[in-house]
Amino acid sequence: QVQLLESGGGLVQAGGSLSLSCAATGEFYNIGTMGWYRQAPDKQREMVALITRAGSEKYADSVKGRFTISRHNARNTVDLFMNALKPEDTAVYYCNANFARSMWDTSGRAWGQGTQVTVSS
Repeated sequence: QVQLLESGGGLVQAGGSLSLSCAATGEFYNIGTMGWYRQAPDKQREMVALITRAGSEKYADSVKGRFTISRHNARNTVDLFMNALKPEDTAVYYCNANFARSMWDTSGRAWGQGTQVTVSS
């Protein structure tokens, strides 16, 4: 199984910056697409940013131009750099990873425990 350990987050004023990091540990063949999701109070969890193993990136429209995702395949880590933060970015942010248990089983999916990001106005 894969465990995802998140770090970063916290409280920041609007317009400020924060970064999140996530490291995957455990037993797996390899890690596929990694990404970040978020869930605000009384809202559904939504995709924020994804990055494939090859480095292709996808962003939610609401964060394009402000957030940047990156990963380090050898370290099995993914980072999210958040700039120009807005109060509406306030949410619990979750790391996510697709992983292969073996060459023939690529169906694994893991979630981190979540880290709070609060942007004050």
